Amino acid sequence: MRAAATLMLVLMAGLFLLAREFEHQHAAWGYLHAFAEAALVGGLADWFAVTALFRRPLGLPIPHTAIIPENKDRIADTMADFLRANFLTPAVIARRMQSMNLAAGAGAFLTGPAQGRGESGGLRGRIGAGAGELFAEVLESLDQERLGGQVQAGLKAQLARIEIAPLIGQMLAAAIADKRHLPLIDAFIRWAGVTLEENEALVRSMIQRRANAFLRFAGLDERLANSVLDGMYRMLAEVLVDPEHPLRRKVEDGLEKLAHDLVNDAAMRARVEGMKDELLANPALGNWWTGVWERMRASLIAMARGGATGSGSAGKSQMAGYFAELSAELGKALQDDRRLQIQINRFARRTAVGVATRYGGQIVRLVSETVRRWDAQTVTSRIEGAVGRDLQFIRISGTMVGGLVGLTIHFLDGVFS
Repeated sequence: MRAAATLMLVLMAGLFLLAREFEHQHAAWGYLHAFAEAALVGGLADWFAVTALFRRPLGLPIPHTAIIPENKDRIADTMADFLRANFLTPAVIARRMQSMNLAAGAGAFLTGPAQGRGESGGLRGRIGAGAGELFAEVLESLDQERLGGQVQAGLKAQLARIEIAPLIGQMLAAAIADKRHLPLIDAFIRWAGVTLEENEALVRSMIQRRANAFLRFAGLDERLANSVLDGMYRMLAEVLVDPEHPLRRKVEDGLEKLAHDLVNDAAMRARVEGMKDELLANPALGNWWTGVWERMRASLIAMARGGATGSGSAGKSQMAGYFAELSAELGKALQDDRRLQIQINRFARRTAVGVATRYGGQIVRLVSETVRRWDAQTVTSRIEGAVGRDLQFIRISGTMVGGLVGLTIHFLDGVFS
């Protein structure tokens, strides 16, 4: 565009010289002369104005030229103030974000169709693979003993603060109220029957050894053992089939009393807390937890990186697939749940407004300091590259407008002279 504007100036100069040479031969040459002369003046004036913005015309030290290089720092401060006053104000940000549904947009992004195939497995596959790899690297980078100790200490501290006796009592009371304890009692009765049957010979031997000498001499110890075992089998069967059996009722009363004491009996609660503290202080529990943690960590790393060297769906790790499914479910929830959208959008709006309020000055200062660090040539070239094309249009327009003005003046001069 600079070359086109300059060629137009050269053309006007040529037309001016040509019209001046033949001006006396016909009146039309006078009009062309007036047009070319005024166009040449207008084009040169606009060339000077445009050039003076960025550099000194012809390198001459003319005052009020090279405006942008000479005022680089002031321009930087003005840009920063403009951004601060018109873009980074809480009112502007809140009003702009009021019309934006960021949550729905994020949901559409997460649930959108997978772009691309092959090893990447699409968008959600890449998100899942990246999250899985990051998760594995974080687990590997952490100190094993230190992290396991921190987790163990954190769990121990939390459990030490929690009074578990009332919690157990409330859970037991709720289970009894909902009759959820009955299957447990039935299971215990069946377990007792199976245990008795498997150890029948041992029980029979114990009864026979404790029978007196007369019973053993009379051969009644065997009958006594059979009677005792039959009675125990019969009792367990009756307790199992009869919901109102006295023994079952006694067990339920005992459970109800235990639930009540765990909540209301200070002595019972103290005993339970003492047992809990002893268990937490036992080194065996720490060793057990350390082993559990290491197995969990190794399993998580293997899950995150399992099959990572494969390709396609068979090569995706379990963790990557989990993260991909999780992102899809999150995206669907963001799209479908209007209340969730309102909450997230409100949070994002408040966060943006808070950032603008607290850090707006630092943001615009970054802009100002960045422009200040640029040298004058960099600032000039970047601004000229952004608006220079339109400025060259101004030169072309100035040339044409000047010529038309000159043509009009020449016409009016001929009419009124």
